[in-house]
Amino acid sequence: EHIMRDVNYGWLMRYLHSNGASMFFLAVYVHIFRGLYYGSYKEPREVLWILGVLIYLLMMATGFMGYVLPWGQMSLWGATVITNLFGAIPLVGESIATWLWGGYSVDNPTLNRFFSLHYLLPFVIVGVVGLHVWALHVPGNNNPEGVGVKSGQDTLPFHPYYTMKDGFALVLFLILYAGFVFFAPNILGHADNYIPANKLVTPTHIVPEWYLLPFYAILRAVPDKLGGVVLMFGSIFVLFLLPWLDTAKTISGRYRPLFKQFFWLFVIDCLFLGYLGAKPAEGAYITLARIGTFYYFAHFLIVLPLLSKYEKANTPPVSISEAVGKGT
Repeated sequence: EHIMRDVNYGWLMRYLHSNGASMFFLAVYVHIFRGLYYGSYKEPREVLWILGVLIYLLMMATGFMGYVLPWGQMSLWGATVITNLFGAIPLVGESIATWLWGGYSVDNPTLNRFFSLHYLLPFVIVGVVGLHVWALHVPGNNNPEGVGVKSGQDTLPFHPYYTMKDGFALVLFLILYAGFVFFAPNILGHADNYIPANKLVTPTHIVPEWYLLPFYAILRAVPDKLGGVVLMFGSIFVLFLLPWLDTAKTISGRYRPLFKQFFWLFVIDCLFLGYLGAKPAEGAYITLARIGTFYYFAHFLIVLPLLSKYEKANTPPVSISEAVGKGT
């Protein structure tokens, strides 16, 4: 409240920060799904993909800790729910939870630890991003055609082509960002987080930030606490295994007709899980979350290996220039 009310333009800095996190995740999700569609995780880019998933994991940890810092009702109870998950780990779970709390429950020591990690983890992310860029330049960029550069005809000068394309995307991104900051700064948050944290009053429905909702739906889809924790972390860990689950020789989804259909089904499933994560864990919502969770894992563990083995892909072009000439 001091930043919002007493500091000059403090409200602007806070809204830029909070909505900036959401915009950052939006850009990352577009990047991830684009990589999934065009096969950017396939040989020889396995290390690049693994580093990208690691960045995503660090971002989620940083975003969650930032969500706790306002110390409203959602902050307190969100931290309570997530840190209690570690208590489900056999033998060492309770010790880990106590260590995270700095006491016997979520309190000021927890807040201090999360604040320290919230500003330290971005430096770790910057380091991993550096490795990510290095891993990109070793094998070279992927492209929508999924074929390598054969000659100078397959390339374009960075300026003006890519600067104009990226500049246009950046302008659209900033317009959307400004729309949230100046016209709907709280639309992505939860109203209960303006209520000061109170351990004696549990909110009717505890909801994390929107970018964590699909994983929250997976967590609640299983009645067993340990089972939910395993599935939630498994839903992230399976991304690390993706280069070895999808072994199809054709890289780009543009030339894989069946893969294309299942990809869009997967996108719908993720959006569906995000919707269910924002709903109460009761009645039909739990059943639907279980169906969504089943397909999430089935997509990676069943569908992709089967497509790799049996799908008849279209023949990709020999070079990028050939694809451009044909208008594909």
